[in-house]
Parts: sequence; C-alpha cells; structure tokens
Amino acid sequence: MTDLHRLSIRELAEGLKTAQFSSRELTQHYLNRIAKIDSHVHSFVTISPELALAEADAADGLLKSGMAGLMTGIPLAHKDIFCTKGIKTTAGSKMLDNFISPYDATVVAKGKEAGLVTLGKVNMDEFAMGSTSESSYYETTRNPWALDHVPGGSSGGSAAAVAADLAPIATGTDTGGSIRQPASFCGLTGLKPTYGRVSRFGMIAYASSLDQGGPIARSAEDCAYLMNVIAGHDAKDSTSVNKEADDYVANLNGTSVKGLRIGIPKQYFNVAGLDADVKARVEESLKKLEEMGAILVEIDLNMTEAYVPTYYLIAPAEASSNLSRFDGVRYGYRCENPVDLMDLYKRSRSEGFGPEVQRRILIGTYALSAGYYDAYYVKAQKVRRLIQQDFLKAFESVDVIAAPSAPTTAYKIGASLDPVEMYLGDIYTIAVNLAGLPAINAPVGFDKDNLPVGLQLIGNYWSESQLLSVVHQYQQATDWHSKRAAIAEENA
Repeated sequence: MTDLHRLSIRELAEGLKTAQFSSRELTQHYLNRIAKIDSHVHSFVTISPELALAEADAADGLLKSGMAGLMTGIPLAHKDIFCTKGIKTTAGSKMLDNFISPYDATVVAKGKEAGLVTLGKVNMDEFAMGSTSESSYYETTRNPWALDHVPGGSSGGSAAAVAADLAPIATGTDTGGSIRQPASFCGLTGLKPTYGRVSRFGMIAYASSLDQGGPIARSAEDCAYLMNVIAGHDAKDSTSVNKEADDYVANLNGTSVKGLRIGIPKQYFNVAGLDADVKARVEESLKKLEEMGAILVEIDLNMTEAYVPTYYLIAPAEASSNLSRFDGVRYGYRCENPVDLMDLYKRSRSEGFGPEVQRRILIGTYALSAGYYDAYYVKAQKVRRLIQQDFLKAFESVDVIAAPSAPTTAYKIGASLDPVEMYLGDIYTIAVNLAGLPAINAPVGFDKDNLPVGLQLIGNYWSESQLLSVVHQYQQATDWHSKRAAIAEENA
C-alpha cells in the first residue's frame, strides 16, 4: 500500500473496483503524502482532510453497492480558481483570502457527481496572471524536479501537486498557456480544450474570451479520464458549446499516427530565446513520431510576431473589466476604516491586489479608455481574427501543429525577469487561446540541468480526442511521462 501514488488512473479505478484497497485508504495515502512532502513544495493553499475522507467513505459505499462510476473514489486537487462550496476559494489573492464560496463550480460539481474525492485547493498565480506562480499571495510553489525553480504558471500548484505525487490528477485553467506551460516545466501531460468545451461557470474569470479549464496529469490516458468527467455542455455558461463531448478514454487509440500530417511552423523554431536543449528535445520527439509513421510538413504561420502584443492588449482589457467587481463592498478584502466610498475603493483594491494584477488592470483600463479603445483594443481584436485565419489555413494541409510549449525550461525562483521578458515566454501558447483552439503538452525529455522539456501539439477545433490519442501512442513508445522527480519517490 506504500506505492499507490505510482498507479495510473486506470489502475486506481481497477484497484477500487476489485476492492484491493478502499477509497478511504487511497485518500488517506495521499493526505499522508501531502502532510510529509508539501512543506517542501507548497502546492496546496487549502487541504480539506475531513471533507476528503467523508467523500471517500461515500465513494466506498457506492463501490460496495455496485452503483459506482468509472472514477468513483479517486482523489484529485482543484486549482484554487474553481469555486468550492464550503472551502476557501482564493484565486491566489489577498483579495479573496477570506472568501468561502456558497456554491460549486460546474467542474467541481461534475467531479462530485462522478464520485471524485477533493483533497484540497492548489496554488496559482494571483487571478491566473503570471507564468511562475510567484505572483500568488501565498508561499511560492516549488518545482518538484528542482525546488529552487518555479513550477510554471498560472496552474503551478496543480502541476507541482501531480509531479510530486500528492494527487493523481488536478484541474487547471489555461488563458494563455497556464495548463501547458506548467505541465511542460514539471514533466506532465496537460490539455487545454477547445474554448467552450469545459464549463467556465464558477471559475473566477481573468479574460472571459480566453479562459478554459482542463486536466493536468502524468499521461494522456489519465487526462482522458478526467476529460470524460468535466467536458460537456453547461446551460449555466453562455459560452459553453452545445456539442456532445467524446468518450476520450474509448478514443485513446482512435487516431493512427501512421500518415498523420504534423505541421512544423518554421517561424516557431527560429524564435529568439528558444533554448538549444528545448529545441533539440522537441526535434527528437518529432523524429520519434516520424518513425511511428507521421509525416512532418513545414508550414508558415505568418502572424507569429503579432501574438504577444495582441494577447497583452486583449487579456488585460478583459481583466480590468472582470476584476472591477472586487471593490471591497460585497465580498472579499476590505480596507480598514475607510473615510469615504472613494477611499474604500482605492485602498481595498491597492491593498488587495498584488503588483502583477494591478499592472494588468492598468494596461487594460488604458486600452479601453476613450480615445484609445479603437486604436488599441479594436485593432487587437481585428489582428486576433487574422491569427485565427492563419491557423485555419494551416489546418487545410496538416492534421496537427507541433511547437515547443515554452522557449525554455523552468526558471529559478526569483529570476529577475522583467514583465516583458516574462510575457515573451508565452510566445508558443497564447495564440492557441486567441484562436480558441485545443492544444496539449507532452513531456519529451530533459535539458542539461535535468529539467523537463515539453512538446506542444495544437489541433483544429474539437480535436481533443485526436490530440490525446496521438500523445497516448507516443507515450506507449516512450517513457518520459513515467519519469519521476526524486521528491515524488519518497514514501509516506
């Protein structure tokens, strides 16, 4: 029973079904690991042992009665951006440090319906704004592969928890790479679904036209199991698409790699700042896919230089609008002894928001202000359409597009990245959100410092099954996804 954390979701489900262990034993195993290991990693903001064990006992009842579903009794961690009834939901911010949601996000509710057990809430960049998890109000989460490095962001806590084997799966959100980049930095598989595939109801908004929830796990197979739970239409979310979700687990071998046309954008492999080790590992993974029968096709994505400026106008503009609700009046942080309403607004927001969030609110408010709206925001939306068309043209000749997930491996904690440098690190991920496309990260090796490198595959709309299937077959032929950081090998 000491190695339950080394089992895949399929193996855990089989073990629960055949009573090799109970959900309570499995949940307690993970709670023990969190108690022993998370003081080094700092992935959790809130641990909920009483709730977890109560949910595990309920799952055991269903398992005994034969009423259990495929995922009943399996623990998971939720990114602290999903509202959870009765548990603190902070979005990594002082602004929400005292907020206990009165309802569950749809993703959380679907997890409960499926019998999943909530271990707790994991850390993130404040309001999902950042690529390192260092902008969190709470302790900086550390990368299990190297504790003096960041796990990526904004879903850094989700990636760190899975990479340290403190949870078998975790939910994340991706507004500009926040599932794929931390998955890359922590040697995991992470899927950003098509916009509208997973409900945003109860997910605290950063940029509403870009945000999308998805799974972070060790393998494509594990991601598919969680996608089967969280994907699907939700009437509570006006941007949720009324299109039946696939059976992602059943489709894991549904796409043949033989004959698959993989687009290689030449602009992506000539980006200044692309680390030589990252480039080499990604090219080796593409060579492997070619050996498996894929066809590599060089393509042009001519709008590459427009990605960063377009994203960093649209996302902050939407953030400035979404975050205006945090005003110190209804809920969340409120300054002490305000002298009048204006003082209440000013001090509650300046004391409650961290510097990165304040920076993006100011950029967004400027872009939306009279006299600048047409020059900046409207123009960025027009360029966004051109970026989308650039991808759609490419998909006329290829099935998927390959790229690094990030130009480098994980940064050191406290690395003196100025904001623009940090934003440029999102070059390979943000266009996918601007276009609303699905994309997946797969671990493909390590750099000279033994830090993980990720390959990103981008698909056409609604091609999550195809992406999971291609990565699943790659993972049958390689073992990068099964490599573990030293800290994950500790028994509890």
